[in-house]
Amino acid sequence: MDRTSLIVVIICVIVLITWTKLVNRIYPPKPLPPGATNVQTAPVTATNQGGTPGPSFGPVPVANTNVPEATEVLATPEARYTFTSHGGGIKLVELQMKIESKENIEIVPLNKGTPAPTLAILGGEPVQGDGIFKLIKTDHGIRAEKTLTNGLVLIKEFEPTNNFLLSATVRLENRSATNLALPPQEWVVGTATPLDARDNGQNVGVIWYDGSKTRDVGGSSEFSTRGFMCLPRTPPREYLGGASNVVWVATHNQYFALALVPQQTAQAFVIRRIDLPRFTSDEARRIGTNSPPPQGYWTSVIYPPVTMTNGQVLEQKVWVYAGPKEYETVNRAAERTGNNFDQILSFGLWGFVSKALLFGMNWLHRVLRIPYGWTIVGITVLIKLVFWPLTASSTRSAKRMQALQPQIKAIQEKYKDDPMKAQKKVMEFYKQNKVNPMGSCLPMLLQIPVFFGFLTMIRTAIELRGVHWLWVADLSKPDTLFWIPNPGGMIPFIGAGIPFNLLPLIMGATMLWQARLTPPSPGMDKSQQAIMKYLPLIFLVTLYNFSAAMTLYWTTNNLLTILQTKLTKNIAGPTPATPAKPAPPSPPQKKQKNVRK
Repeated sequence: MDRTSLIVVIICVIVLITWTKLVNRIYPPKPLPPGATNVQTAPVTATNQGGTPGPSFGPVPVANTNVPEATEVLATPEARYTFTSHGGGIKLVELQMKIESKENIEIVPLNKGTPAPTLAILGGEPVQGDGIFKLIKTDHGIRAEKTLTNGLVLIKEFEPTNNFLLSATVRLENRSATNLALPPQEWVVGTATPLDARDNGQNVGVIWYDGSKTRDVGGSSEFSTRGFMCLPRTPPREYLGGASNVVWVATHNQYFALALVPQQTAQAFVIRRIDLPRFTSDEARRIGTNSPPPQGYWTSVIYPPVTMTNGQVLEQKVWVYAGPKEYETVNRAAERTGNNFDQILSFGLWGFVSKALLFGMNWLHRVLRIPYGWTIVGITVLIKLVFWPLTASSTRSAKRMQALQPQIKAIQEKYKDDPMKAQKKVMEFYKQNKVNPMGSCLPMLLQIPVFFGFLTMIRTAIELRGVHWLWVADLSKPDTLFWIPNPGGMIPFIGAGIPFNLLPLIMGATMLWQARLTPPSPGMDKSQQAIMKYLPLIFLVTLYNFSAAMTLYWTTNNLLTILQTKLTKNIAGPTPATPAKPAPPSPPQKKQKNVRK
């Protein structure tokens, strides 16, 4: 690699490492004014998917804060629900999660720090009043009841079931002597929050179902703080979606979800971006405090205005799911709720591949009692064996193409003044030597769905959360062995310390090894070859903080590819090239005699 190319690669790696933090330093996030909070004090105007203003929603505060809050707790073997009198809904859900490699039950909070409890009904004085409900424990659950001054009575009855489901019935009764005109109402779903300090928010957001497909709105899309070329942008504070087709809505992070599945389709939904308190763990302090605060997404479904006649009762059943995004659990919940609720598990473009790989991983772990770390290695080996013929064919084709390069360059040089003829002669040369120019590419293209499907499966598999393997404490997180201190911020843009992750370093070494063994593509000049050889350094930086499960898969895949390259090296060496047939000589031209007229 020449000096200039090496300098370019080093500069690219440094820029890639420091870009986000450099932008934050040059364009620091604007702090809230002194005394400001995330709670809005007046109705706001949402922005719908087309960017046009929508109606105003969300009058707050939810309840009169001068009245002391009363709470009731409802506990099941799966979760602990805390209900509040301020809004008459679910203030907090604490999931009781059993992790296979740990003896103790882990408590996972959902809806923590939300401005309004789940199933609070907002819409101003006609449907809220002072927002103070009376909580009553019943034989089967919790009852929240409130009578407003206009004669409207709100009654909510909550009853826990299994599979992390809560059955709720919401009833509005007009006990006044006249008709009641109720404004548009927000029924609060909850707030999506990050898992921990190292959660970058890419998997935090809101997923909703319109009757035909799901859509995901969150920090990596509509609310992203990065625009073109990662330049900073000011994301909207609100997002309005739906067109009388909101079947269900779920706030979620990487592994857990809080969803509302109403009996009646909602008119729309609204998402509000809110700043959350910073994490206070030791890990959070090492990462640094100069980055923007974590973002949450407070979400509600919207129902249109309605006029209730004297004595009329409006009742609707609602399912509340607060639990893990685990395939079998969600499927059992979907059988109870209906409405294609299982589509909350979004595997992306190659979903069918991800599901098959997830089944395979869980089957190997459950039936053969193989730890999940070795299961990932085993599935990677099986995939390599299945694709062995294609990979061997691709390697042989690449070597064959490399052996023919001198003759191809000679043909191109001979016909350099006629590119079309040069291309034709090259194709004829390929045909004479029985070489398919795409032979080294097509087998690799067929493996792309499996590759991305595997990465998606690993990224979304809650089964890997908290699982120990060799030196890895948690396969769903980076395998940080220790932190390299950065006293006094001596090295800029990296916070108080640098995590030492071993698996990504091994992965980077295997990628460099693999790059040196892979023959260059035909027609690639020396500068391009040098850049491709050191391109793994960029992948190392990009994937350094990915989960240990993902880097384990990538490392295993690299090692198997190296082994395949070694094995196919002598299986079928390049055969001598058949020289291109010379063009037939032109027939001699007859000399024309000059005839004098």
